[in-house]
Amino acid sequence: MRPVDPLSSLLSGIRAEGSVVSHAVLTRPWTIRFTDDAPLTMVSVLRGGGTLLLPDGTGRTVGAGDTAIVRGPAPFRLTDRPTTVHGPDAAYEIACFATDAERAAQELGGIHWGDDSEEATALIVGAYRASGRRHERLLRALPPVLVIEEDAEVCAWLETAAADAARLSAGSQALMDRLLDWALVCTLRSWFDRAGADAPSWYRGLTDPVLAPALQAFHDRPAEAWTVASLAARAGVSRALFAKRFTKLMGRPPFAYLTECRMDEAEALLTDTDLSIAQIGRSVGYADAFGFSAAFKRHTGLSPSTFRAAAA
Repeated sequence: MRPVDPLSSLLSGIRAEGSVVSHAVLTRPWTIRFTDDAPLTMVSVLRGGGTLLLPDGTGRTVGAGDTAIVRGPAPFRLTDRPTTVHGPDAAYEIACFATDAERAAQELGGIHWGDDSEEATALIVGAYRASGRRHERLLRALPPVLVIEEDAEVCAWLETAAADAARLSAGSQALMDRLLDWALVCTLRSWFDRAGADAPSWYRGLTDPVLAPALQAFHDRPAEAWTVASLAARAGVSRALFAKRFTKLMGRPPFAYLTECRMDEAEALLTDTDLSIAQIGRSVGYADAFGFSAAFKRHTGLSPSTFRAAAA
């Protein structure tokens, strides 16, 4: 069995759906509304640009070569300039989850590939559906919007792929959706790498030469009866050194982190599967249903059965 790192696990329930490719000539002033209520939306600006306006009123400028990931589910807007939203403008809407994604793209003014007008705004937009709760830990680690600047070569390649999809050949929608899945992973990894101390602890730990072997072993086999001593042995250091380094880098003691990860996994299994309470308990490292239920209630304030009923 191949190892599963935390980021891959958290992304396992998130998929792009109905991605929209638009290369529109828009008459200023204009505003684009994104209305999918998706947990994550990615906007790659190939040409042109504007200002992303978030629900709380904050703005973030994006230009050619920028890829923005916006945390949902509230709708947000892209305007040609911040003042547009306060005055009369041409309003457009992108809805990737619309029944007819081609119609949603055409509402943006049509797809005009190859147009070199200075007014051209070329976007690739992907909205991501989520199944279950596994992705929630990832969302908690992200800011309301993050922006990564892409290389010119990447933008050119994306535009070529998008042009092929715009021709509506067989499989083009699936191609674009999978392309957006790949782009999401690449963008998140780039942001986490650059975020430094602001990156989530589970990501920082995987880049640490001492903690990485222990973290990988735990995430591969969460049901094993791990102890601080056994994880320290995986890291090849003393128990005291491991505990000190773990707490400093991860922001919590090792056992607190293990419990948090196990409870997150238990929440996902309670929501996404029909496994019994005892089966879920064993899968996250508890010998019996009673011990698991007691630990789960200490962590969440609810018994596993009550949590499952509320989630349903």
